[in-house]
Amino acid sequence: MNHDVSQHFSAGLSTLAIAYVIAVIGSLLGLACMARARTERHRAAKIRWTVLGAFAIGGIAIWLMHFVAMLGFEIPDATIKYSAPLTALSAVVAIGVVGAGLSLVTLARFTKPRLLLAGGLTGLGVAGMHYLGMSAIRFKGEISYDPALVAASGAIAVVAATAAFWFTLVVRTPAAAVAAGLTMGVAVTGMHYTGMAAVRVTHREAIVAPDGTTVFDLVFPVFVISGLVVAALLWVLFTTGDDAVGEPA
Repeated sequence: MNHDVSQHFSAGLSTLAIAYVIAVIGSLLGLACMARARTERHRAAKIRWTVLGAFAIGGIAIWLMHFVAMLGFEIPDATIKYSAPLTALSAVVAIGVVGAGLSLVTLARFTKPRLLLAGGLTGLGVAGMHYLGMSAIRFKGEISYDPALVAASGAIAVVAATAAFWFTLVVRTPAAAVAAGLTMGVAVTGMHYTGMAAVRVTHREAIVAPDGTTVFDLVFPVFVISGLVVAALLWVLFTTGDDAVGEPA
């Protein structure tokens, strides 16, 4: 039996607001790391800041935002569980792909083609993480997607990620940094909810009740780890001077 009645705001619009705030915070931290990487003279320092930026954008802005937004996802008359290994893998993919995208503009000379490639790779990383994370869902049924909305979600992520990188690399003012973070937040949340609008649910009562972990069982470890990551990023950004980071490894 098909249902197009899956709920994305079962806990109210608060999940959307919290998810967007997390996306913006992670984006601002990541883009700040990206800007620091661009100003460093030594490659080892550039790599360190790029890795930190990947954790901020891939791990917090993208993956944690997705996790929070999924707290509002509900399928009527169905118990939803998640594959913990796939959920963890989706975080690794997000961090890895975003790191690859960032490295194109932090470890090499800035050019417009590199900017477009970095934005495209990062945007597709956002989309890929989303659908990999969705594949971790376990319930008595199947999920399929509207191809047009899937394509639209990918396009949103690519365009907005490219715009955020451009703000950070070309327009170097505090206002531009904030605009970049807000833009990246739109990229992540807009892509997520467009992708969720593409969801089509099919119940299959004959399927054996799936194994897995409930999303609320994952809340404590996810938020503890994420909190530690954010705290570490803030500490590094505010306590590491340019001279200290710029020294050869």
